[in-house]
Amino acid sequence: MRRITLLFIALLGLAACAADPTWAPDEMVADAHVTTSNPPTLTLFTVINVDSGNGGHSALLVDASERVLFDPAGSFYHPNLPERNDVFYGMSDRAVNFFIDYHSRESWRVVRQDLVVPPEVAQKALALVQGYGAVPKAFCANSISKVLVQLPGFEGIRSTMFPVALMEQFATYSGVATSEFHDMDVDNNGQLVARGI
Repeated sequence: MRRITLLFIALLGLAACAADPTWAPDEMVADAHVTTSNPPTLTLFTVINVDSGNGGHSALLVDASERVLFDPAGSFYHPNLPERNDVFYGMSDRAVNFFIDYHSRESWRVVRQDLVVPPEVAQKALALVQGYGAVPKAFCANSISKVLVQLPGFEGIRSTMFPVALMEQFATYSGVATSEFHDMDVDNNGQLVARGI
């Protein structure tokens, strides 16, 4: 009986770790297809608490044959950016700026790290994020580190649950261009930028 009880508790724990799948219709995803003239690029976003310096969130923008945002376990949403299991389509420059603005506010700053990569690396990253599946809450940095370590040249990435630790690892790669965003908006943000998407 004790064994059955323990098994039941373990199953409940696993169920609590599951994430709700989201699957936008094919036509919405096709209509939101975005390509850029940029070189193939991986962009890591890290949202950091201004007071504590602790990381609150990680997301990965993949610019390959299509530009998508992998926002694992995030709260980001826009009705014109279809989502499939934490992967957002339609990530134009305006949509990327909205994503940054959505997270940047009085108590949070956003660090952006851009790294140009070979086309095959970007394309593999695109396939990996599209196939990853919905991510449970608090596993944003963990899921991105698991994607990165599968890419050629990123085998040294260590699995982590901490966004700042992932940011620091990403910063060690030659060619990373870093920028930072911080505004004084309170709580919700990005409404003006959102209208143009």
